[in-house]
Amino acid sequence: MKNFSFSVPQDIIVGAGSIKKLGECATKLGGTHALIISGPHLNKMGLVDTCKQSLADVGIPADAFTETEGNPSVETVEKATNLYKECGADFIVAFGGGSPMDVAKAVGVIAKYGGSITEYEGGGKVPGPIVPQIAIPTTAGTGSEVTAFSVITDHSRNYKLTVFSYELIPKYAILDPDLIATAPASVAAACGMDAFIHACESYISTDASPFSEAMSEKAMELIGRSIRAYVANRTDVDAASDMLVGSLFAGIAFSWARLGNVHAMSHPVSAYFDVPHGVANAILLPTILDYNKLADKGKYKKIYEYVSETHRSDESFTPDMLVDAIRALNNSLSIPANLTEVGVTEDKIDVMADDAMKSGNIMVNPRRSTKKDIVALYKKAM
Repeated sequence: MKNFSFSVPQDIIVGAGSIKKLGECATKLGGTHALIISGPHLNKMGLVDTCKQSLADVGIPADAFTETEGNPSVETVEKATNLYKECGADFIVAFGGGSPMDVAKAVGVIAKYGGSITEYEGGGKVPGPIVPQIAIPTTAGTGSEVTAFSVITDHSRNYKLTVFSYELIPKYAILDPDLIATAPASVAAACGMDAFIHACESYISTDASPFSEAMSEKAMELIGRSIRAYVANRTDVDAASDMLVGSLFAGIAFSWARLGNVHAMSHPVSAYFDVPHGVANAILLPTILDYNKLADKGKYKKIYEYVSETHRSDESFTPDMLVDAIRALNNSLSIPANLTEVGVTEDKIDVMADDAMKSGNIMVNPRRSTKKDIVALYKKAM
């Protein structure tokens, strides 16, 4: 066993109606004025006002930035940072899916240390604690409420940059299954697959440890047994709770074990073709699992047991059975079968491969990959 370390440096609250705990968490944080970073849909639904009311109940005023987009940009981060400074906030509530949380973390960095978020790309460039944050996810997918990453699109390069620092992990995370009950089925499916892939890739990562593997396995168990039920009925509180907690465990896992080729390759797909992150991941997963099966050391069988609806304890397992099970799961969730179906064109494969090779996730994929390999995988996924 190789040496490893881990930490879970935050308070996490889980349960129906727990959004009402926001004011209490803010008080413990010592905040006096909040900036809520969210999206237009949640604002229209009145849920941003729910956050404001919880804060108002304990005497804390709040302003809101609700312009985050699906793949948030450097420009969006700058706009949100300007509002943070103008309104006099001293902490941030990240309310929404992965996009508002990515923006909130980025704002937390540059509001504290200045400059552009592009200056913090990579690891080890955030000099210390950022603006304190409370994260409240409204999708079960990214796990961003517990991760050390912020992913921001730089349109000047058609590139999704990643900032990595454990300083980015929010101080509090509030997981309320009532908040994910209104997600459209397509969003629930894409986000759910994103969470499952976080668990799967971190599980087979060459940086996996006994701690991260435990988180990954529990995440796959919870998501595998509930993703179909949750997508079918988002008001199923038990299924929604499984998805939220599974997503959280997967987020903790990949914060310490990283991911792999699926995420390395999906970010360029989203950057060049604006494909939702979870959809890009799910489409690529069967192709990458097929590629990685040469390096499998027995973990594929465990993943298969978590995800397959038809596995039997007495059946003889082969890695191809996992690949087929993932394709069947994608189909049951109405995930497109290939990249062509979501508008990806072959003329961008070479530049996407260049960008994928810059990702640190490539280095922990269980099977080593060259640019030639990545090009071939993109073509196979078309």
